[in-house]
Amino acid sequence: MSEFRQNPANRDWIILATERAKRPDSFKSKEEKPKKPAHDPNCIFCEGNETKTTDEIWADRGNTKPNTPGWKIRVLPNKFPAVSVNTPIDRTIEGMYRKVCGYGRHEVIVETPIHNRCFGNMPENEIYGVLITYKMRLIQLMKDPHVQLVMIFKNHGKRAGASQEHPHSQIIAIPIIPNHIRNEIDAGRNYTDDNGTCVYCDMLKEETKNATRIVLETKYFVVFEPYASRTPFETWIVPKRHDASYEHVTDEELFDLAHALGTTMAKLYIGLDDPDYNMMLHTAPRQEDPADYYHWHIQIIPKLSTPAGFELGTGIYINSAIPSESAKFLREIEVKNEDIVAH
Repeated sequence: MSEFRQNPANRDWIILATERAKRPDSFKSKEEKPKKPAHDPNCIFCEGNETKTTDEIWADRGNTKPNTPGWKIRVLPNKFPAVSVNTPIDRTIEGMYRKVCGYGRHEVIVETPIHNRCFGNMPENEIYGVLITYKMRLIQLMKDPHVQLVMIFKNHGKRAGASQEHPHSQIIAIPIIPNHIRNEIDAGRNYTDDNGTCVYCDMLKEETKNATRIVLETKYFVVFEPYASRTPFETWIVPKRHDASYEHVTDEELFDLAHALGTTMAKLYIGLDDPDYNMMLHTAPRQEDPADYYHWHIQIIPKLSTPAGFELGTGIYINSAIPSESAKFLREIEVKNEDIVAH
C-alpha cells in the first residue's frame, strides 16, 4: 500500500509507491558505459590544457607556475558564469516585481588532473583535498559582505547536468537567500521552537535507533537513506556534532568525512554502475550562522528517475524505492582496496 511520508527537516511530502516498488539492483544502469581514458587531450580540464581555461584563482601545486601542469586541484572562475562580481549590486522594483542584478561569484573546482577519476574510485586523501578546498573557498567567499549564500555542488554525468565529464565541482555565491533555503530554515526554526531541539540532531537519533536506513556510520558522521526520500537512493551525510556551517568543520572531521563520502560513493559506483548524480553541500546562509536550528549536511541524489507532471505540479515526489531496502543494498556492498585506485 502506497503512503505519504513527510520530511521533518523541510516539511516536504513524498509518496512512497510501495505497489510500484522495484528491487534495489533493478536501478543499476542497463547501458554499457564507455571507458574513460586517464587523460583526454581534448578535455580543457586535463593536465596540459591549462591555457584553455580561465586563469586559476588558486591551485594545490608544488613549485610549478600558475596555469601550468604540476597541480593536484585547481580553482577557476567559471568560463560561462551564472553570476558575475563585475555586476553592481542593484535592487529595483518594477511595478509588482522585484529585481536584483546578477551579482555573485561562480567558480569551478577541478578535483584532479586524472580524467577518469571520480569520488567513486578516488583515494580518500584526494577526496580530503577536495573537501578542504570546499572549506577554504567557502570561508573566502563569505568575506564578501554582499554574499548571503554559498552553494557548493557537484553534477556528475549528463543526466545530472554536467557539461564536462572531467571530475569537478562548482561553487556559486549569491546576494540573496532563495525561497527553497528559507523554507528549510523556517522548518528547522519551527521545529526548534516546538521541541527545543535541532531537527537534524533528532533525525540522527531516530535513524541510529531504527538502524534500517543507515548505510554507514563513522566516528563523526551518519550516512542514511531518508525516511521520506524523494528519489531512489537519495542519500544524506549528516555530522553528529551540531553546527550550522561547514566553515567550522575540523580537520579531524574532514578526514572522517573523506572516508564516509568516499565509501558511500564507492558503494553507489559499484552497486549502481557509476550512476549520474547531483551532490549538494547545504551550509547556513550568512544571517543564520551560528544557529541552533540549522545543521549543515550533504545530499546525494542519483538520477535514477525523472520528475513528471505530478511532481512538477505538486512538489510531491513519487519514489518507487523503499529507503530501508536501498540502505540494506548499499550497506551490504563491500568496498575492497582494489575498487579504489592506488594512492
